[in-house]
Amino acid sequence: MLNNDLYSEGIPIASMNQVQTGYAEMLTVVEGQTIERFAIEIQKINLQDSPESKGLVIKVIDPRLLERTGGIVQGMSGSPIIQNGKIVGAVTHVFVHDPTKGYGCFIDWMLMESGIIPQKEKQTSKRLFTYSVSLQKLA
Repeated sequence: MLNNDLYSEGIPIASMNQVQTGYAEMLTVVEGQTIERFAIEIQKINLQDSPESKGLVIKVIDPRLLERTGGIVQGMSGSPIIQNGKIVGAVTHVFVHDPTKGYGCFIDWMLMESGIIPQKEKQTSKRLFTYSVSLQKLA
């Protein structure tokens, strides 16, 4: 079981229209089974009308993660992306020619695909979600 000392309660959700370019964090496990927080930058936001895996372009800016892994590596897919205390999405792909950069999927699409948010609500990306996700339950 993963050791999660970062969040004892659920993390609020940010819908895609609340995501901004700039500072964010990625939660991932690099060694052992402890979840760590690493600084990233959301460089580009591609607002979408349907589920896609490349809604966010992210860049690893945390020197600790860059030193340890060189950036995004295999196994980091699905790592949560947190901005302003809210979960905005998850890592999906790494740029093949630049491992410091990658793509992320909006949390909106993941919640709809899982059935947590009804599919009919996907037409309104301006809706402010009041859901939260527990990382304790996901581990």
